[in-house]
Amino acid sequence: MSIGQQRRRPRAAVGIVSSLVVGALLAGLGVGTGVLPTLTGSAGSTGGAAAQRAEPVPPPGPPACDAVVAGLSERDRLAQRLMVGVDAADPAGAAEIVRSWRVGGIFLGGKATALLQDDKLAAVQAATALPVTVAVDDEGGRVQRIGTLDGPMPSARRMAADMTTGQVRVLGFERGRQLRARGVTMNFAPTVDVGRQPAGSVIGDRAFSDDPEVVARYAQAFAEGQREAGVAVVLKHFPGHGHANGDSHAGRVSTPPLDRLRRDDLRPYSALVGPGRPLAGLDTGVMVGHLDVPGLTEGLPASLTPAVYRLLRDEYGFDGVVITDDLGAMKAISNQFSLPRATLAALQAGADVALSSNVTPVGPVLATLEQALAEGTLDAGDNDRAVARILAAKGVCAARS
Repeated sequence: MSIGQQRRRPRAAVGIVSSLVVGALLAGLGVGTGVLPTLTGSAGSTGGAAAQRAEPVPPPGPPACDAVVAGLSERDRLAQRLMVGVDAADPAGAAEIVRSWRVGGIFLGGKATALLQDDKLAAVQAATALPVTVAVDDEGGRVQRIGTLDGPMPSARRMAADMTTGQVRVLGFERGRQLRARGVTMNFAPTVDVGRQPAGSVIGDRAFSDDPEVVARYAQAFAEGQREAGVAVVLKHFPGHGHANGDSHAGRVSTPPLDRLRRDDLRPYSALVGPGRPLAGLDTGVMVGHLDVPGLTEGLPASLTPAVYRLLRDEYGFDGVVITDDLGAMKAISNQFSLPRATLAALQAGADVALSSNVTPVGPVLATLEQALAEGTLDAGDNDRAVARILAAKGVCAARS
């Protein structure tokens, strides 16, 4: 669904673009934003001199993404594909990371809240010309980011047990409104994993249910509320962590075979994303997990496996932004790969955005990506298409139809 086709709501998708930012961006590309008069009337009309009436011409829509991408340096294109961890206790440090490296997004982990108070995120947005995605994990229950500031939310399992989908949609909207007021533009929620593991296990009560249809209904309700409030949502963890045999934070884990996932874990994606589905659109992303899937992955976690991204794009028809799970702090990746190497492998495999929660230097990652782009091991055309998708989701430009 194109930007113009989306129903009217506060602009979510990964970042709200201020008129000043858009004006500066378009000016840099040679595109004017003023309202131009047009003259109407005929010089030969009855009554002598033609009556001339100035009518405003609507300002042009966003420029084509191809043009915007072409106006960025190679390094800035690559930086748009990085979402890096920042210390929420250090607002000045977060702004400096964005100013120095012009990364496309930041992730606020941990429990510190200084960056979420007193409009501190405005300085982060002002540190670079393009909008910055500001992402958090705010699912409810054990995984929430602003509970100490705005009150707790129940876990997904409790939502499905105690609330109607209508109530969950209202809850999603209210929480989204609180997140937007604090400067957050993206929520890594809802979880659409299917399962009923013990509540405190890696997924556990983060899953709405062990029934895929219940998961899809409640995830849709929560996501629609968030999107209506202006927050982009990210469904996770593709292709399904709910029946995995361990915790990918601690090491490599395996899921049931792909044919089993199709019958169970993948059904919420089939119901929610893709053409004509209720969560289609630029303000829904998908996160790919670090999972070994028999019949799909061969020796690498899903987040680094090209076949996984082809499954999501081709079979499920998802055309939004695809984000990796955390490449920096989860041992399913970090036990085997350095962060620069894992980031490159994920982007080569088909991820649009590589996430790392670690507050670590950005330079080595960008240097690795620049070298790969120069050598052709990171395809330039694929890179530009990913950047265009990211910028379209931010509302900076219009994607090609």
